[in-house]
Amino acid sequence: MAALTSTPVPAASNGAAPARRRRGGTALLRWTILLVIGAYLLFPLLAMLEFSTRGPDGRTAEAWLAIGEDRQLLTAIATSLQLALLTVLGMLVLLLPTMVLVQLRLPRLHRLLEFVCLLPLTIPAIVIVVGLGPIYAWVGYLIGDTPLTLAFVYIVLVLPYAYRALDAGLRAFDLTTLAEAAQSLGASWWSVMLRVVVPNMRAAILSAALISVALVLGEFTIASLLNYPTLQVQVNNIGKRDAALSVAVSLAALLFGFVLLLALSFAGRHRRMTKREGR
Repeated sequence: MAALTSTPVPAASNGAAPARRRRGGTALLRWTILLVIGAYLLFPLLAMLEFSTRGPDGRTAEAWLAIGEDRQLLTAIATSLQLALLTVLGMLVLLLPTMVLVQLRLPRLHRLLEFVCLLPLTIPAIVIVVGLGPIYAWVGYLIGDTPLTLAFVYIVLVLPYAYRALDAGLRAFDLTTLAEAAQSLGASWWSVMLRVVVPNMRAAILSAALISVALVLGEFTIASLLNYPTLQVQVNNIGKRDAALSVAVSLAALLFGFVLLLALSFAGRHRRMTKREGR
């Protein structure tokens, strides 16, 4: 009689079902948190849109159309955009080569550089204005009384945030090895900066630039106390005579920052996809 052989039946994994339930619960909790945060951020924007389109006879777009008709507001918007551009360029020219030099040649100064860059966080804006008031009297005398001179102050204000973004980018790749390899092939210092550092830090540079633009477009205290007509100063002045227009401009500025954030996200995603295809 042939021996009976029993085919082993795989036992059902006792931990599979609880693991799936845990994953489902985690996904539900994640989506719940995202929806709550989205509603928390979206409701004020919808309230601003509702207020800016409110009229005596129903909905109206008069406040939004008036944005393009207010010459002082358009001038203030152009001034703030120019300040944002100058601040980003000044911040990158000042901070990025300094951080690269410290990491490559002077690593002992890393803590000192970090302390200096983070120092503006501890100084209130009103104190900065009091200290810069006499200095700006000379700046106005030598350069001219133009709002674009605020870029000097804004570069200092964005240093803490830009430093963190750029520092994270520098730590993401082996800068020392790549720089030594480029220099061994005859690359100059500026070639290392433009062909090694910048391509590997594109996302970090975009992040620092976005943070700088957002800070410049939202800064009010220093520009107001120094009597320079930037976007936020003009919005404050408009709010005293036309609340709907003031809210419309504020909402437009927020949407502009959101568009910049989306552009940064797509730029970073495109770079990652390009790297994967190259591999």
